[in-house]
Amino acid sequence: MLNQVEATEAALKLIDEIRADHGPVIFHQSGGCCDGSAPMCLAEGDLLISDSDVLLGEIGGAPFYIGGQQYEAWKHTRLIIDVIDGRGGMFSLDNGRGRRFITRSELCRVD
Repeated sequence: MLNQVEATEAALKLIDEIRADHGPVIFHQSGGCCDGSAPMCLAEGDLLISDSDVLLGEIGGAPFYIGGQQYEAWKHTRLIIDVIDGRGGMFSLDNGRGRRFITRSELCRVD
């Protein structure tokens, strides 16, 4: 596990709220358009993790994966998962709560 992801307090609170309703969750960040460009929060077991997905770390006890191609583009980046007002992705468990997860980033030091 790379430990290249962290969450704000607002994100951790929303994760706890979702977990209370749905049980264990996972996150996946793909590089796709539309919903795929936002972090997706899914019930554990609802997404098959592929061999090309990379485990970046955990946020709020939930594993956070990123698509392999997206990882290659962002491998020197620390992802910061935050929350803003709005609708979540169609298949993400934050949808319908009036708040949604977003990804902010900062460059990691490369040695």
